[in-house]
Amino acid sequence: MRYLPVFLDLQSGKVLLVGAGDLARAKLRLLAAAGAAVRWYATDSDHDIAGLAAEDAARIECAEGDPLTADLSDVIAVLCAGAGEIGVAMSVRAKAIGLPVNVMDDLVHSTFIMPAIVDRGDVVVAVGTGGTSPVVARRIREKIEAVLPARIGDLAGFIGGVRKSIHARIEEFPLRRRFWERIVDGPIGALVLAGRKDEAEQALNAIADPAAFAGASAEGKAIGHVTLVGAGPGDPDLLTVKALRALQDADVVFYDELVSSEVLDRIRRDATRIPVGRRVGKPGIGQDAINALMIEAAQSGQRAVRLKGGDPFIFGRGGEEIEALRDAGVAYSIIPGVSAGLGAAAQFEVPLTFRHEALRITFLTAHKARDAEVVDWSVLTDKKMTVVVYMGMTAAPSIREGMLAAGRSPETPVGVFARVTRPDAKAAVGTLARLPELVKQVDGGPAILIIGDVVAHSAPWSRSNVTQLFSNQMFSELLKAAE
Repeated sequence: MRYLPVFLDLQSGKVLLVGAGDLARAKLRLLAAAGAAVRWYATDSDHDIAGLAAEDAARIECAEGDPLTADLSDVIAVLCAGAGEIGVAMSVRAKAIGLPVNVMDDLVHSTFIMPAIVDRGDVVVAVGTGGTSPVVARRIREKIEAVLPARIGDLAGFIGGVRKSIHARIEEFPLRRRFWERIVDGPIGALVLAGRKDEAEQALNAIADPAAFAGASAEGKAIGHVTLVGAGPGDPDLLTVKALRALQDADVVFYDELVSSEVLDRIRRDATRIPVGRRVGKPGIGQDAINALMIEAAQSGQRAVRLKGGDPFIFGRGGEEIEALRDAGVAYSIIPGVSAGLGAAAQFEVPLTFRHEALRITFLTAHKARDAEVVDWSVLTDKKMTVVVYMGMTAAPSIREGMLAAGRSPETPVGVFARVTRPDAKAAVGTLARLPELVKQVDGGPAILIIGDVVAHSAPWSRSNVTQLFSNQMFSELLKAAE
C-alpha cells in the first residue's frame, strides 16, 4: 500500500484548482459537491460555472493572475487538471511549502491521488488503485454503489447524534462496540435504513440498560465467545461471509502457521493477533496451551477467533478444542472452511469422485513416516477409491511402499498439489511408483497428495500428456529425417 487513504477536512481552508476545460470543470463539480471552498485559476481565462447550483457557485472564487505567484496562506490542497506545464510548475511550488498536490494523470508530480468516490452523506467510500487504473477503481465503485444501502449515511448520522449519551452509560469499550453492532445489524438500524428514523429513535430510547442490551453479564462485564473459523487453503476470496464477519468482530485472533498473510489481512486492524501454530519439525506451544488461551480470552469477556487453515474439523483438531471449551463452559460457534483437499481438487480440476470410476473417498493424514507405517493400507487398494492425503510430503516414500505392498498398482495416477489456491500453487502428476520424486518437483509445501484414477482426469495430467505426445511426435520426425 503506497498511498494511505485519508479524508481532508474541507472546512479548514480553500482548495486551489488550476486548469481549464472539461477536466478542470469535472474537478470543480466534485469539489463543489463536497462543500469545498475553491479558488479557481482557469488557465484559458474561461471561468464559466454554468450548471452549478447557486449555493455551490457561491463557494467558488474565480481568480485572475498567475497561480505561480498567488498567495497560498489559506490553501489546504492544490489540484491541477487540464493545466499543462503550469500544473508541473505548480506542483514544484506546492511541494516546496509542504502543500498536498495532485496533478491529474501525473503520479510523478502528485503527492496524493484522487480516488473513485461513493458518497452517502456521512458515509464516504474511497476506492484507489495507486493511480494505475482509474477505470478499475470506477468499476469497483459501481459494485459498491450497487450493494450499499442508499440511507447508510443517515444511519451513521443517527448514531453520531446519540453516541456520546450512550457511551456515558457504558463504561467498557468492548461493550460499547457490541452495543453499536447490535444497533446497526438489528431492527433499529433497519428502521433507519427504511427511512423510519422517528420509530428508530423511539426504539433506541426504549433501551433501559444499554450494557445488558450489548450482552453484558450480571456483573456488567462483556460475555466472551470463541468462534472456530476455517481459513481455507490460502485464497482469501474463499472465506465465507460469516468468516469475514467473525474476523471483523474479533477482539483477539489465535491463528495457525499455515494461514496465509492475505487471510490475516482480513482481520480487524485493532484486533490482537496471536500465532499459535507450528510447522512440521518445529516446536509449537501445544494444544493444551492453545485451549487455555482461548478459554482465558472468553472468560475475560473477549470475542476470540481460532483461525485454522482449511476446515477446523478435517485434521484441524477442532474437535479437541470444542471439547475443551465445553468443559470450561465457554460459549462457542463453528464456521466451516474450504478444506485443502477440496481446494486442490477445484484448482487443478481433479474430480474426487467420477461416475463408474471413483465411488468412494478417504481422507487421511501422515505428516511423519511412522504415521504412514501404522495405516492399514489394505483397505485403500480399491481402484474405485480416491485417497486424499494431508501432510504427506515427508512420509511420501512410506505411503508409496505401504500402498504397493498392499496391492495398489504402481501405475495408479497420483498428484502432488502444493500451496493450493495461492498464487504460487504448483502441481506434479505421475504414477504411484514415482510419488517421492513428484514431491520433490513442487518445491516445498504445504501439499495435498491425491491418489487414484481420478487424477488422470485433472488439468495437469492432460497438459503432461499433450507435452509428452508433442515430444514423441518430434522424436518420430527426427528419426524420419535421420533416415
